[in-house]
Amino acid sequence: METTKKVTWSIDPAHSEVQFKVKHLVISTVTGQFTSFSGGLEAEGKGFENSRAVFEADVDSISTNNKDRDTHLKSADFFDAENHPKITFVSTGFKKTGEDTYEIIGDITIRGTTKPIVLKAEYGGTTVDPYGNTKAGFEVTGKLNRKEFGLKWNGVTETGGVVVGDEVKLLLNLQYAKN
Repeated sequence: METTKKVTWSIDPAHSEVQFKVKHLVISTVTGQFTSFSGGLEAEGKGFENSRAVFEADVDSISTNNKDRDTHLKSADFFDAENHPKITFVSTGFKKTGEDTYEIIGDITIRGTTKPIVLKAEYGGTTVDPYGNTKAGFEVTGKLNRKEFGLKWNGVTETGGVVVGDEVKLLLNLQYAKN
């Protein structure tokens, strides 16, 4: 009986981005990112179906190109980075849904609260870089409600509108290196 060889992959942070988008004043969108993160995949054989994915972002690395806003996001009003320094994700399912698409089901933990999330992933392909390293690329998208994770701060405008939207869109462009 032939056993399937496990293949491990690590995120290449130099060629990956972890971004989020949230409505501001209901009229525009603010984009932010985490600049320090890590993660990996454990695949069975050549494909990625039934892989196990893990991911971790350092809350202190949040950047929205505005120092005051970043400081506020790290505070107890939002992420509470001092007490909850990491955002983590662990997959519970990795299902092929099309030729180059996957659904990744898992648990995301933000500010000490863990909730299930469903992410969509588009596989960009696998190639060998000029240094002989095998690389694979994915674009991962999803959304969550920030209030479900205790990020409840908000302000109200003169007209009764909210300052920060509840829905947060996630966009991760991840390049993995085969270990």
